[in-house]
Amino acid sequence: MQARLAAWFPDREFFMRAQGEVRFIRVSGRTQRRVAGALALAVLVWLGAMATILTGQVLAARHAAALRQREAAVDAAERSAARTRHGVAGALQDLERRQDMIETLVKGQLGDLPPADPASAPAVKPLSYNMPVAGSVERLAMRQAAFVAALTRYADARAAQADAAIRRVGLNPVQVAPLRASGRAAMGGPLIALGQNDPALARLGQSMARLTALEQGLARLPHALPASADFISSGFGYRADPFTGGGAFHPGLDFKGPIGAPIYAAAQGVVRFAGVRSGYGNCVEVDHGHGLVTRYAHMSRIEARVGQRVAPGVEIGRIGSTGRSTGPHLHFEVRIDDRPVDPRPFLETLPDVFKEAGHSGH
Repeated sequence: MQARLAAWFPDREFFMRAQGEVRFIRVSGRTQRRVAGALALAVLVWLGAMATILTGQVLAARHAAALRQREAAVDAAERSAARTRHGVAGALQDLERRQDMIETLVKGQLGDLPPADPASAPAVKPLSYNMPVAGSVERLAMRQAAFVAALTRYADARAAQADAAIRRVGLNPVQVAPLRASGRAAMGGPLIALGQNDPALARLGQSMARLTALEQGLARLPHALPASADFISSGFGYRADPFTGGGAFHPGLDFKGPIGAPIYAAAQGVVRFAGVRSGYGNCVEVDHGHGLVTRYAHMSRIEARVGQRVAPGVEIGRIGSTGRSTGPHLHFEVRIDDRPVDPRPFLETLPDVFKEAGHSGH
């Protein structure tokens, strides 16, 4: 190694001429080696410094890139959280609107439902920031959907009872409780949409509409006794005429009673006639809708006026013996499309139906 260094750096002499004089400069190999070592060391130091600077720049760039990535992730998380908050808020608003709609529908058509048994009701935890909010909203929506389904089944069950009661007296529920109004009917009002994009709510609305139509139709059927039933002096159908003794058709029931005893409306409706009718004497007719009319005859006194709305059990007159009558009594008829039908099935069957349903049909 020393031999190589000696060969690389031999002693050297330099001649220099200045102002006519010649000078000799001798540079030994040792000096050359020292200078070369110093230069090499300076180059290494410079290269090290450059490497350190470049390494720092690379690390700084990487750190800046990582910082930008973290900032982007934070921004994305904030945007996602904002979307989640907006989504949860929107879901809650939808649930609130649905609940308002359900409560309005139920209270308007069914009244207040009996309270649920607290022991059977699942515990409801309030939403908080310590629990998955979206999951809680989803569970709330599922419970609400189950409640809508239960209400639909309840409405269908009550509608089936009303349907069966109407059929029990020999009438067609479609005739008594049509679900669609006549094309000539005047209709209108603000739009309160129900379930346009929600089949479950639409199904509930249909069930409620059918239940309301059937129960309103049922309430219009005669079910309250128009007078004391202690003694029915003549039934519906063929009998011997009390004046001629010949066979005749009797289109109603005769309730015997003292003059002045009260006569009551048998169902809700509107008085369409109050006056004297041939053969009937003082007479009141109540229109219950869809062709159904009840007639009360031989009154000693009329206590109703045309256009008056009456409920079952409301007094509309007093027993008498006016018209073609042999003594004080109430002649009571039920007519459908001006055709008399036997009132007895209505008065014997429907009171029990209303009692089982828990309402009076008013």
